[in-house]
Amino acid sequence: MLNVIHHASGGNAPPLLIAHGLYGSGRNWGVIAKRLSDRGPVLAVDMRNHGTSPWFSTHSYEDMAADLAEVIEAETGGPIDVLGHSMGGKASMVLALTRPDLVNRLIVADIAPVGYGHSQLQYIAAMRRVDLSAITKRSDAEAQLKDAVDDPALIPFFTQSLDVKEKKWRLNLDTLEAEMPKILSFPDLDSQFDGKTLFLSGADSDYVAREYRPRIKALFPDASFVKIKDAGHWLHAERPREFESAVRGWLENTTSV
Repeated sequence: MLNVIHHASGGNAPPLLIAHGLYGSGRNWGVIAKRLSDRGPVLAVDMRNHGTSPWFSTHSYEDMAADLAEVIEAETGGPIDVLGHSMGGKASMVLALTRPDLVNRLIVADIAPVGYGHSQLQYIAAMRRVDLSAITKRSDAEAQLKDAVDDPALIPFFTQSLDVKEKKWRLNLDTLEAEMPKILSFPDLDSQFDGKTLFLSGADSDYVAREYRPRIKALFPDASFVKIKDAGHWLHAERPREFESAVRGWLENTTSV
């Protein structure tokens, strides 16, 4: 089963499951998860081929949704509120569409149920070029990544997945590279999730374009849309307080099952 980071709570709100994006981990969500745990329990998972979760040779959204279903069934029996960002958002959408019995309410952070044309392979190439034998601290890897990564903000994000002591990445780069077409795509599912759904995006991001809304509404008829000002695709990292406030406000103002 996936590695699960538990954030216990004295609150009585439904549990919240957080699914991170590509190259991330449950640890990336530690601050937001801890703050939201005042409402109810929060579970942050490491997705397959990430963090300390098992490595597999496949990385489809059907696989990832099944992984999340296994966690929910083991931890709570469901249903549970689910929050997913980017890749984790697509996995969460597939979970809701295929196992609606396990999803109470759904929050999708800066991603749509569509295929995208951009590639993330350049970051795998950059991580592979890091001389891990020379690494004694994360800043050593950050220095090597400086000229290979176009967005400086991504560098410390990537190195959170570096095991300095073992001198290895906690990312299955081989599988992620081979399965990149699946990661960029979205399954063709003939189903709907009728539960309440929030598409929360960065105002400066183009991942949830207006032309995607008919497709979103076809799959998630009770979807609503909120944008966070001065935030891009990594909205939870760029504007963590605003992100937390938006999630908290929506959860507290929508009816759970």
